[in-house]
Amino acid sequence: MAEKRTSMGKIFVYGLMALLFVGLGGFGATNFSGNVRSIGSVGEAEIGVQEYFRALRNQISAAEAQAGQPITFQQAQEQGLTSQVLAQMVVNAALEDEARRLGISIGDERLAEEIRNTQAFHGPDGQFSREAYNYTLDNAGLSESEFEEGLRADSASTILQGSVLAGIKLPATYVDTLAAFAGERRAFTWAELGAEALTTGLPVPSEEELTKWYDDNIDRFTRPETKRITYVWLTPDMILDSVDVDQDSLRAAYEEREAEFNLPERRLVERLVFGDEATAQAAQDRITAGEATFEDLVAERDLTLSDTDMGDVTVGDLGAAADVVFAAEVGAVAGPAQSDLGPALFRVNAVLPAQSTSFEEAVPALRDTLALDRARRVIEGQAQGFDDELAAGATLEELAEASDLQLGEIGWTGRDGDGEIAAYEGFRNLAATVSGDDYPTVTQLGDGGIFAMRLEEVLAPAPIPFAEVKSQVETQYEAKQRVDALVAIAKEKASELGAGKTFDAIGLTANKEEALTRNAFGAELAPGVLQAVFELEPGETRVIDGLDSAVIIQLDKILPADKEDESAQMLVNLFGDQANADVAQDLFRALSADIQQRATVSIDQQAINAVHANFQ
Repeated sequence: MAEKRTSMGKIFVYGLMALLFVGLGGFGATNFSGNVRSIGSVGEAEIGVQEYFRALRNQISAAEAQAGQPITFQQAQEQGLTSQVLAQMVVNAALEDEARRLGISIGDERLAEEIRNTQAFHGPDGQFSREAYNYTLDNAGLSESEFEEGLRADSASTILQGSVLAGIKLPATYVDTLAAFAGERRAFTWAELGAEALTTGLPVPSEEELTKWYDDNIDRFTRPETKRITYVWLTPDMILDSVDVDQDSLRAAYEEREAEFNLPERRLVERLVFGDEATAQAAQDRITAGEATFEDLVAERDLTLSDTDMGDVTVGDLGAAADVVFAAEVGAVAGPAQSDLGPALFRVNAVLPAQSTSFEEAVPALRDTLALDRARRVIEGQAQGFDDELAAGATLEELAEASDLQLGEIGWTGRDGDGEIAAYEGFRNLAATVSGDDYPTVTQLGDGGIFAMRLEEVLAPAPIPFAEVKSQVETQYEAKQRVDALVAIAKEKASELGAGKTFDAIGLTANKEEALTRNAFGAELAPGVLQAVFELEPGETRVIDGLDSAVIIQLDKILPADKEDESAQMLVNLFGDQANADVAQDLFRALSADIQQRATVSIDQQAINAVHANFQ
């Protein structure tokens, strides 16, 4: 159990390091003035203002990375990110307070080991560096004492958490029962009857029959709530043809990007740096003798291949090592040779030949890029003027008549297919919230384009008049008639199967499935077939609607889960891990709730508001 707690602690601490140093690397640290140092507390454990700020900023950055675009603080609040971060900070503080109450702590040696093992504090040689330690903490806005005190508290909390979660394992019977159910299989025979099985045509429906079908299925022909919106918009593509790009600008752009169009010969290289020449040579000798691989040497240094990756490099990038590296074959480990960090071994992964693109060949790409860039700048320069005119009372129609803005109207439902402009997230976000009291304002589309909208009216959900959808009603009614007729034929044939005849004997082409599970993938079956099969007993038949067809199913055998199958083993492991994780999470939530009930939870909303003000 001690080993599990140690492992858990390392995972938690390294996760903390990644969150703190990688997360803060892009934007540095922010300090708050004043005497307020915390946003609240649980018992005697305070939730620091700086810690809350960092956690919230990391959470917003993660959400931005997932969304692929910036997120405003208001959007973060609407998505519940602030509440999530605060809740997590309260849980962390609760664990810290309980660990303090129980007297759980780690010694100085363990603390020093955790610090030495943190990669953010390693120097070029892969070992702990006091300079890297001080630099990283300064960049994060932390003193050594603050960081070490926080690390000690977090480690103690992790030990407490690990003591609750470690060793949780549900009985094998529980997991085996789940796996047996999920892995159970069916062998069955089926046949599909399509339109070719109909020997007579379908009757032509009367107007009354169509109207009744329309009334009985009115939900299919009901328009959702629709916002009728008038808008103007302008994108760089709309004015691309009117943007002139002169030859001098093209030539200047080519010269500026000449290194991009004319690439020298390069190598994809990995580099492993050593402390001295002798150590590097000894490592190369081991590779030459077949005693170790480049990967082995990297792993021995507690590094990953990504730590050694130099990407594609030129002769000028390699300095003194250039001749050695460029003379090596692909896959070979060259060196030792001097690098700017010391003696190193280099592995060559690929040769990238030189590339040369003349000015004439580059002109099309340059023109497109420059024209788009200029179109964006033109629109950016016009945007404020358009906004001022709208504020002065100009209508969207007047703006479109006097400028390149294009006027349009859309019935916005929030569904796919609303229109070309609805493909822009900025338009959809505003359309979802716009009201009749809002005045049109110029808003960015995200690709350099702009738009402004005016809500005309909101149409409540309502049936689409029969006359407008009559052709759809006719198509759906005919399809239903066809399937009903096929199902009737299929039921007659299924009764013959039940009487002992075979599929071949009743003129059907049989398809055999030998052993399919409930969630079988790749089986070319109509929707609902698998579900129906698992409701039958051997020998029973059933007819179900297919896609414009009818399907006859006959169950042949019920087969237990194949315990030797690799997928079955994966199911056992999956169910076991998931069940254990669920129980562990329940225990952790119970622990957290119990601690918070016993300790006093205090939140300073004014301090939280002060932190939030820095994001706005």
